[in-house]
Order: sequence, then C-alpha cells, then structure tokens
Amino acid sequence: MTDDLDISEVARRSGVPASTLRFYEEKGLIEPTRRRGARRQFDPGVLERLALIALGRVAGFSLDEIARMFASDGAPRIERAMLRAKADELDQTIARLTALRDGLRHAAACSAPSHMECPRFRRIVRLAATGRLEPTKQAPPARSRRR
Repeated sequence: MTDDLDISEVARRSGVPASTLRFYEEKGLIEPTRRRGARRQFDPGVLERLALIALGRVAGFSLDEIARMFASDGAPRIERAMLRAKADELDQTIARLTALRDGLRHAAACSAPSHMECPRFRRIVRLAATGRLEPTKQAPPARSRRR
C-alpha cells in the first residue's frame, strides 16, 4: 500500500481545485509521483508545497516567481532578498491604501458643503485619476487651524 494521495484527495485536503492542481503541474510547480490509471498520485509532501504556493500568491508573487523558490529536487529555496523586496513593495501598497483610507475618512467627516468643495478630497481625486495616490502628511484637524 502506498501513502501517495490521488488528485481528488490533494484537492480535498488542500482546498485547491483539481483544475488548479493540473495547472500547477503544467507550470512545473508540483509533480505527481505516478499515475494510477488516468489519476495523478502525489506524495503527501505536496500539501506543504501547496501551502507555500498559497502563501506566495497571497503575498503577491507571480507563479513564475514562486516556481523559482523551489530547487530542482522540490525543496524550498527562497531567496531572502526576494522576500525583502516583496516586503518593501507591500509597505508601499500599505502606505497608498492608508492614504486612501485616511482621505475617505476625511471626506466622510468633512464639513464642506459638497465633497468636491473640499480641497483635500479634490486632491485625492486628482491623484487617483493619475494613478499617483501616495501617502501625504496629515493636515491638522480643521478646528485646530488658525486663520
């Protein structure tokens, strides 16, 4: 008796659809150990590999980048510089999203008669239209500004 898992069992245990498993096989991300009839059989270690692939996808790595994170024998070979670069990229995304969130909260609480009369909201609209929405320094609340 073998400990190998057929594709349906891998799909059930990992939550990854069989069609995705076949796609990952085509991309070279996973490899069946053998076939029993038309059914692919996988080593149980494929579940850990799928978890690493899922982590890579959630972190924003492409499948090609993830494929390079495995040695030819299938062992993880994750370059730390690649992880640092992705972490830096995520920091930039978080900063942009934080600026957007803060701008939306400001617009929701702004006392201007309409959102388009709020200079800060108009600036956010302009920056979003050009794809350059970047973090900005927080302006002090309106009530603390001196005229």
